[in-house]
Amino acid sequence: MSADSIKVLKTPRFDKSKWLQMPRDVLIGHGIIEQLPKVCEDLHLGKSALVISGKNTIKAAGGHARDLLGEKYDVDVFLADNISVPTIEKVEKIAHDFDFLVGVGGGKVIDLAKVVSYNTDSQFISVPTAASHDGIASSRASVPTENGSVSLDAHPPHAVVADTEIIARAPHRLMASGCADVISNYTAILDWELSHRIKGEPISEYAAALSRMTAEILVKNSSFMYPGSEEGAWMVIKALVSSGVAMSIAGSSRPASGGEHKFSHALDVIAPNKGLHGEQCGIGSIMTMYLHGGDWRGIRKSLKDIGAPTTPAEIGIDDETAVKAMLMAKNIRPERFTILDMGLEDKCARKLVKMLYMK
Repeated sequence: MSADSIKVLKTPRFDKSKWLQMPRDVLIGHGIIEQLPKVCEDLHLGKSALVISGKNTIKAAGGHARDLLGEKYDVDVFLADNISVPTIEKVEKIAHDFDFLVGVGGGKVIDLAKVVSYNTDSQFISVPTAASHDGIASSRASVPTENGSVSLDAHPPHAVVADTEIIARAPHRLMASGCADVISNYTAILDWELSHRIKGEPISEYAAALSRMTAEILVKNSSFMYPGSEEGAWMVIKALVSSGVAMSIAGSSRPASGGEHKFSHALDVIAPNKGLHGEQCGIGSIMTMYLHGGDWRGIRKSLKDIGAPTTPAEIGIDDETAVKAMLMAKNIRPERFTILDMGLEDKCARKLVKMLYMK
């Protein structure tokens, strides 16, 4: 007897599953760094901590964080000159002797702590001293290599402790860069939606909506983003955390990284150490918004209002380099489809860069 004629009925069931990792505690406010020991106690992280900081940020907050934790925990400090593969490996060897990590610093320090946390399977707390980009709460980390920056999987922080008094004292250029990074979410979402329509890439409407809303909040409140503004720092940190959460929901950096980020990564290869990450993304976002047929002038105005650069010249890059970066961008993470993968030609790239200077 053949089994071909036998119909086996199966009960339909919903079989999708997803594991979201987000910060458990998020503290933002004036003097909030004083709560760092209580946060560690609340999270039951262990008895010993390695504070990772930089030569400048150890003075701004790293030393104080060490002293605060030293009252209840065994604490040591690692001063990072940079984030690189050798540095990551060095910190990993040290980190195995500690229960948890505390990253106190700017984007590079936070990313270093994030990668080491992921590789050693330990928890870490993010204590940003500047609001320069959205990595303070995300599950992605940017690591420079000889071929440009690469984006790596990492742990999101177990907690974020963002002291707006400390962050407001940082150079305004850093906060403006963080704002530009978040505002560029506008075009990142448009690229994601484009890829969804053309390539069938899955999209999370919730993550996309949160990312877009985060950008809108900063654009509407750009008047608060002036040098030394603690209220501005508070708004930017909230936006950066929300952007990081959107990435955690999506399971990738898609909600906050499109063609404008590919342009930035191309600049890192062609003209390294010129503009800040967020600054470059902001400039890229003006051009990609133009290609999408959106309000590129509105993006440019918002960036100008917060004091972020809007032209290559303002970050020390000549126009020819910017053109090369636009054309090279499609080769950066080619699996990530964006508007720049739609056949951008040299003539169009030159027009886009020239457009940045229009009044």
